[in-house]
Amino acid sequence: MPDPFADLLLRLRHEAGRTQEEQADAINAVSGRDTMTRREISRYENFENVPTNHTIAHIAAACGVPFEELQREAKAARARKRKGHANAEEDQDAVKRRMLLGGAAVGVSAAAEPWGRLAFAISKGSKIDSPSAVALIDRAAELHVQELNLSARRLQSTVESHLDAITAALPRAGEHERALTIAAGETAALAGWVAWDLGEHDKADAYYKVTSQCATTAGHPPLRALALTYSSYGASRPKAKLEFLSQAASDVRGHGNATAAAWVLGRHAEEAAAAGDEMGALRALERARFAYDFADHTNEQAWVRFVTPYRMDSLALSVYGQLGRPELTAAADTAVDRLGDELPDGGVVVLGDLASALLRGGDVDQGVYVSRQFAAAALSKPNTMGKERASTIAASLPDYEQELTRHLRQFAS
Repeated sequence: MPDPFADLLLRLRHEAGRTQEEQADAINAVSGRDTMTRREISRYENFENVPTNHTIAHIAAACGVPFEELQREAKAARARKRKGHANAEEDQDAVKRRMLLGGAAVGVSAAAEPWGRLAFAISKGSKIDSPSAVALIDRAAELHVQELNLSARRLQSTVESHLDAITAALPRAGEHERALTIAAGETAALAGWVAWDLGEHDKADAYYKVTSQCATTAGHPPLRALALTYSSYGASRPKAKLEFLSQAASDVRGHGNATAAAWVLGRHAEEAAAAGDEMGALRALERARFAYDFADHTNEQAWVRFVTPYRMDSLALSVYGQLGRPELTAAADTAVDRLGDELPDGGVVVLGDLASALLRGGDVDQGVYVSRQFAAAALSKPNTMGKERASTIAASLPDYEQELTRHLRQFAS
């Protein structure tokens, strides 16, 4: 007869609708590390090993159950293992506790896809402990920064695993329901962005839709702005792009949203420039810079951590390059100075926009030189935005740079 604690871990995994490998991914998504393996999950479920309290905290968060309860059961399991009484009878209180834990994730697998499970979960409510909630929320914020230095394919499994972990926790969210719903929406939006980058456009739209549902459920308009701004990249019509961004700008008005507003307005400037609206683009870019300069970057929405000075530089370069503005030279000098000798996270995007801006602005020789720098950097630090930049640069290179053009197109495919 298997140990009751091992049985509990097995049941929690089944009720979350995960394989052992998916359970390991979910725990790694919470912890931010890649140390958990399918083999270790198997060892836990066969009572060959009992997780440490540190790991228990990550399992609790990944399965949406209270840490203290799961820790108590693990402690009892360790005592049984030490005494060699793995089959000892348990008191009725312990049975009740495991029934409570085992029912925590019921309904999570009611839908086949992560966005469907999230849509189901945000209608529920119960109780989860603060440490688990905080771990899930903090991890959601960290993932938005990882977009700068991970490829879309590598990022996708991590993001979707973390979304599943939050989804499992939502039915027991209790006082943390709003914060976890917002974190879930932030994670779903990033999952949509990564899916779009991988060409899975229907999947991206589904993620953006559930992000907006989370925004409505939590009463948090900036979350909808996140979905709309990501959506603006994939919209087929210029008018639709600007409509999305206008609504997003409305959603981030007010105190505490300055960094988000800077990104939304910068994107509006970029798309206005693409549409040939020079005055509108320059006005939006000026507002974006003003908002960013006066933003409190550490105390706003978690996802704004990816809106770095490098991202703002790239937006300015994109706008000035598309418009052929004389400000491009000064903006390029500022961007290069900020990058320094060692390419930081986000630097690949700046190099890409700088190369594209120089090529569009007519400085072909310098544009080709920076394009080569970008190609080398994009290979060493692949990220979600790199492929888009590669495709744009390839389309702007002169005919005699066929080898570089072919290389960038292969990278973008």
